[in-house]
Amino acid sequence: MPSTMAARLVRRCCWRHFGAFVSTPLAVPASLLVPVGKVATARALPQAPLTLFHTSSPSSWADGFSVKEEVEDSRNPEHRVIEELIETAASPQELFQLCELHVLNSNQASLIITQLSRLAAEKKLETESILQDERFQQLIGIMDSQISQVWNNTLVNLLKSLYSLGVDSNRREMQSVEQEVLWRLRRLTFRQLASLAEFLAVKQGKENKLLHEVIKKLELRWTELEGTRTMVTLMGKVGHVSSALMDRLEDKALELAEQFNPDDIRKITLALAYQNRRCVPLLRALSYHLIQKHYELSLNVLMDLIFAYGKLNFHQPQVFQKIATDLHPHVSAMTPVEVTRCIRSFALLKWLSLPLFEAIAQYAVDNTKRLSVTHLCGIILSFARLNFHPSGSEDFFNMVHGEFQGQLDSLEPHLLTELVWSLCVLQQAKAPYLQRVLAPDFHARIQGDQSLKAQNLRLKLIHINAAAKLESPDYRGPFLPAEMLSAAEPAGERVTLLQSSLQEALVGLLGSRDNGRFNVRTIYGWQIDAEMVMNSENKPLPLKDFAAPHLLRSEGTKPLPPGARRVAFLRWEFPNFSNRSKDLLGRYVMARRHVQAAGFLVVDVPHYEFLDLKLERQRTAYLKDKLNKAMAKEMAT
Repeated sequence: MPSTMAARLVRRCCWRHFGAFVSTPLAVPASLLVPVGKVATARALPQAPLTLFHTSSPSSWADGFSVKEEVEDSRNPEHRVIEELIETAASPQELFQLCELHVLNSNQASLIITQLSRLAAEKKLETESILQDERFQQLIGIMDSQISQVWNNTLVNLLKSLYSLGVDSNRREMQSVEQEVLWRLRRLTFRQLASLAEFLAVKQGKENKLLHEVIKKLELRWTELEGTRTMVTLMGKVGHVSSALMDRLEDKALELAEQFNPDDIRKITLALAYQNRRCVPLLRALSYHLIQKHYELSLNVLMDLIFAYGKLNFHQPQVFQKIATDLHPHVSAMTPVEVTRCIRSFALLKWLSLPLFEAIAQYAVDNTKRLSVTHLCGIILSFARLNFHPSGSEDFFNMVHGEFQGQLDSLEPHLLTELVWSLCVLQQAKAPYLQRVLAPDFHARIQGDQSLKAQNLRLKLIHINAAAKLESPDYRGPFLPAEMLSAAEPAGERVTLLQSSLQEALVGLLGSRDNGRFNVRTIYGWQIDAEMVMNSENKPLPLKDFAAPHLLRSEGTKPLPPGARRVAFLRWEFPNFSNRSKDLLGRYVMARRHVQAAGFLVVDVPHYEFLDLKLERQRTAYLKDKLNKAMAKEMAT
């Protein structure tokens, strides 16, 4: 061990002394000019004594340059002059003139090709004319003749430039550059690897073989990653290619979370959203710093953040409140697309911010001419999901009905059904809407279709049919035929704790299973968790003998005795409510209304009350109390 350390110390001393020795430029030919038109060829450079060594200093390798390259640059001032001319060239012709006037080495030829690519991109030049120029072919030849002498950083830029210029990937020189890069991957810095991976992922696609080799190196060397910029770029541009790399980047992002600015957070959350990676620890850390540092967020950052949180279904109330508060002043200046995107993201997250939604409703009234029918549909669907009724409902819905007049036939069937269903939730569905979707020619399109989309469409048509029958006394038809009123049962529906606990407690309340029905699927498209019939003395009666107009096929035919009433128990799970609220979402508000309008006394069983009761007798007593209160409330009205 001591001998090894001594050897390393001696070698470092050699590097330092030799570096001082070669720092003074040596004499070189004063002119590198050659006659115009003469084909330039690569010229072997004078070799410094250092090149006898096959190793290089650790510090030089870390920068992506060998010591030979540094020495060569320091002892060739005219090379630096040529490189300055390359950097300052403003047109391809100036670069090609350098090719005619000077003898170039492979590194300089590579720099010229890179500069040609940059100018072509900046000035939007035709690359075909550049590729066909004889002088470009000369540059390719010079570069290829001594490809091993091209510097690492220049080589990476060269490969990207050749791709950008559209050089044929089957060309021998192109394959030579790719192979050289492949051989040098271990010598490239992490930043160079990241830059190359980003370019290949965007320009060449995930099937590129070189990209997979670069990603393997990044996966092995991910601990070298420093700074936020490279990491954010890799997550956004390369992460989707390799799940293993993305796992490591998420770990690194968690480590660097405190250093991110709002735009970094925006890019990271978008990258996670587009790749459907719900990394909860990272999202929590980003949310924490977003709240704690009191950033002033731009409109773009706010819009992208709420979109990402919505797509990932990640709930962070403090962040939602901040975004909603910060968005409110921007509403009047937003475009219709931004407004629609914003409100749909909040609706997806089940977050109702009254000031923001009121501002959006007013925006719709004030900017009617700017809103397309599709934008208006997006706003209506979002309002319905959260059961939001604007304070100026009359003005808002008058505008909506005016805009939709004569436009219903232009909507795609699925969107039209969603629109009418949402208007039913908001109790704003007029006869023309109902007639359009309940017409035989409309629902005939999905009959026999067993796809999930068609099943969802059929269920919403049943809900619309129920709204037409139960909540629109002036509506005269058409209605759905009886054969369409049996909605398909959801495949593999999981029994929840609330559902099983409620059934057990109800058996004790009813006294006998004959006195009730469980999991009743009605012709209105809604499921009742349990139903019972109470006589005038509030005693449960057997159900089988009584007519049940809410069922597709009734077991009995007898009418209910005088004074008897039907009772429906409806459980409300956690997802049925708005975020951090005891307000039901629009869908379940409509379900409750329909069941009540069908003649039932509704007993609500919310999860936040029932599941807090641990004993069977407590739950049975709770249901009796809820039933008595519901009956007393009905008698009082």
